[in-house]
Amino acid sequence: MFKQTVTAMALCLAAGFAAAQSNARYEVTITNITPGQSFTPQLVVTHPGDAILFRLGEPASEQLEVLAEAGDTGPLTEALGGVAMDIQTIPGLLGPGEQSSVVVTGQPGRGYISVAAMMIPTNDNFVAMNRLKLPASGAVMQLVPAYDAGTEYNDQNCANIPGPQCGGAGEGYSPGPNEGDEGFVHIGNGIHELGDEDSSGNVIIDPKTYDWRNSVARITVRRMN
Repeated sequence: MFKQTVTAMALCLAAGFAAAQSNARYEVTITNITPGQSFTPQLVVTHPGDAILFRLGEPASEQLEVLAEAGDTGPLTEALGGVAMDIQTIPGLLGPGEQSSVVVTGQPGRGYISVAAMMIPTNDNFVAMNRLKLPASGAVMQLVPAYDAGTEYNDQNCANIPGPQCGGAGEGYSPGPNEGDEGFVHIGNGIHELGDEDSSGNVIIDPKTYDWRNSVARITVRRMN
């Protein structure tokens, strides 16, 4: 499967736009509104309109695949570094009903903001706000869905899922393409009943605890000055 690169998202115009002065501060608040999922460290980036984290119906970039399967924001941060106005990662897990906040800078009325984090325990689902225009004043709020990167088969098997819910022993990033993956980014469709364990005794994620119905997060962006 051909994988797009995030660095190709930005046109020449983007480089000049990112070099312009970023003179406004924004408080970004993320609220996990799922009953059982947790969010891995949350990437928050302000950027020009030419940059975009993903497009529905198209293959995920390798950098997004790493975030969606392993919760690692590093590759996406590095790829966006040349065009971003500001990039922050909120550390730690964000559990059900919890909030996290960070302050970023950006150009009011011209710049955009995106947010992304892996959802655990899942194979390759992630929560994201993809390219919201920064408000010139006041605040904007969005309810955002879960997305599936389409890069790993949704077997819900703890052997293939990182994080504390699976005991921390599950595999994270598995370079694709992989058998059974969908091959394109799409709306996540939750956790399903697949039994309690596989033939090797590995735990299968239980929908009674970890299923969701979109939306999965509330994100508020408030201009501070």
